[in-house]
Amino acid sequence: MQSQAPRFLSTDEFAAEFKVKPHTVRQSYCNKGEYAGIRPVKLPNRFLAWPVDAVERVLRGEVAS
Repeated sequence: MQSQAPRFLSTDEFAAEFKVKPHTVRQSYCNKGEYAGIRPVKLPNRFLAWPVDAVERVLRGEVAS
């Protein structure tokens, strides 16, 4: 059995899932370090990578953790 690598969304893709503008997500990240309880991974190139599994949980109404 092969373990599946974690999947991530860009900030633009993440914002589209929540139907908000990317700036809204970036502003929340700057102020609180998260958006909707989801903390991104900061990549070496300074981009943010948002975990798909946490996004799916929040959209189902669960806690991101």
